[in-house]
Amino acid sequence: MRPLTVLTGIVLGSSAATTFGLAATLVVFVVLGDEHPQFRSERPLLAVYLAIFVGLTALAGASFIGLAKERPWRRWAQAALWATLCLLAAIYWQTRG
Repeated sequence: MRPLTVLTGIVLGSSAATTFGLAATLVVFVVLGDEHPQFRSERPLLAVYLAIFVGLTALAGASFIGLAKERPWRRWAQAALWATLCLLAAIYWQTRG
């Protein structure tokens, strides 16, 4: 396996794990929303980040398949994946301050 395929697999696994964690947290917040009002205010932002990571996971999955099977569209999938990662990093650093 090529190094870029391995790196893409790591991004795929990390984004899938983050997506699962965000989804589980959202379920808990929905279930406990009546008992803890502060959870209700967190749900919209949590849902946005869940949607972002679902998209990132889908892009990483498509990119991984494209690289592993050497599809002709693999470069476009890689470009979309890395652009999305850069955008996500920019969002993160912008909201930190």
